Amino acid sequence: MASGNGEAVSSTDYVVHHLTNLKLDLTTMTLDPYAKGFWVLHVDSIVFAVLLGALFLWMFRKVAKSATAGVPSGMQNFVEMVVDFVDGQVKETFPGTHPLVAPLSLTIFVWVFLMNCMDLLPVDLLPTMAAGVGIDYLKVVPVADVNVTLGLALGVLILLYYFNIKFKGLGGFAKEALTHPFGPWMAPFNLLLRIVEDLAKPVSLSLRLFGNLFAGELIFILIALLFMQGWVLSALGLGLHWLWAVFHILVVTLQAFVFMVLTIVYLSLAAEHH
Repeated sequence: MASGNGEAVSSTDYVVHHLTNLKLDLTTMTLDPYAKGFWVLHVDSIVFAVLLGALFLWMFRKVAKSATAGVPSGMQNFVEMVVDFVDGQVKETFPGTHPLVAPLSLTIFVWVFLMNCMDLLPVDLLPTMAAGVGIDYLKVVPVADVNVTLGLALGVLILLYYFNIKFKGLGGFAKEALTHPFGPWMAPFNLLLRIVEDLAKPVSLSLRLFGNLFAGELIFILIALLFMQGWVLSALGLGLHWLWAVFHILVVTLQAFVFMVLTIVYLSLAAEHH
């Protein structure tokens, strides 16, 4: 293998290179892939997440503006199918109605699905294009960055507290946190359990999504190494690539669905009174 400047690159360097984010050090305002610390932004994760979110908004807005009661287009059929599917999940899981839950669930499902689908692109496609304009590091799967998945999960946690206070009132929420499940005489222990429970929700949400997509990306990278080892292993790599890609389509869809459903479940629990 060889790098862009002709130097030999080991398999380890190749894997590490593809798993390294393009980072912006805010303290020096320089792009440094090896920067560490709190004031460091993963530029590639942010850019791809924002672009895919914008793609989702543009696509659904375009379909909504051109929707017709007559013979619908293929895209309109697809969007209506997704909306009906998500709406059905919300009606089955969330008690009562709330104007935020269905749009939030739709956004989570489609946005996470689009970010997951970046894992299906050839691993060298976008990094090679970026190298042509002087960008040496580019990680194209936002959800393979734990900062992105944790950010999504923290957003769900904030909404969880909002729903608790909205449906139960501040006093009701405090009473539940202090008295459930062992009664008021165990208030400190009840509160400790509640804190652990609330922290476990975003952590499990974020790590589940991150772990599955990071592992999928790593497997694609390892398969890509076969294309650099001669024509025999290249043929094997081509077969493995298509086989894993077909299986991974199920993974990216399932992970988006799980993230959406767990969000609805958490919000429904927050809306229920014990």
